[in-house]
Amino acid sequence: MLLRLAYLAATNALAFLRLLPMSDREKDVEILVLRHQLLVLQAAPCRPLPTPITQQAQLAHLAVHRRDRLGGTLHEHQHAA
Repeated sequence: MLLRLAYLAATNALAFLRLLPMSDREKDVEILVLRHQLLVLQAAPCRPLPTPITQQAQLAHLAVHRRDRLGGTLHEHQHAA
C-alpha cells in the first residue's frame, strides 16, 4: 500500500513537471486530443456485430451475390481479336 502511494505520488509529480514548460495553447491542444480519445473509446458501435457462422450448412444457405469488377462493365464489351 505504501509502495503504491509512493508510485502514484512520483508519477503525478513527474506529470506536473512535464506540464510546466508547456504554453497554454499546447495544453489546450492536449486537452482537446484527450477529449477526442475519450469520445472514441466511449462510442457505442453503430449496430451489433452478427453472430459468426460456424456450421457449413449455414454458410451454404446464404445467398451471396457477387458483382464483377467495375459493375460488370468489362463483360459488356467484346474484345476484338
